[in-house]
Amino acid sequence: MYDLGDTVEMKKPHACQTNRWQIIRMGADIKIKCENCGHIVMMTRREFEKKMKKVIEKKKEE
Repeated sequence: MYDLGDTVEMKKPHACQTNRWQIIRMGADIKIKCENCGHIVMMTRREFEKKMKKVIEKKKEE
C-alpha cells in the first residue's frame, strides 16, 4: 500500500497550500515531511491511514 520514501497526498492541504508529503519514518507512528516547505508531522498509523487520500508516487528502486 505505502512504504518508506513514498510520496502521498493527504485529504487536507498543508498551510503552505501543497498536498504532497513524503514518508520519512514508519513504525507504530508515521512521520511525513511536506515537499514544499519541509515541515515535519508525526502521527499514529491509524490517524495517517484516515487522513491519507492516495499514494502519488512510489519510491524509486535503486
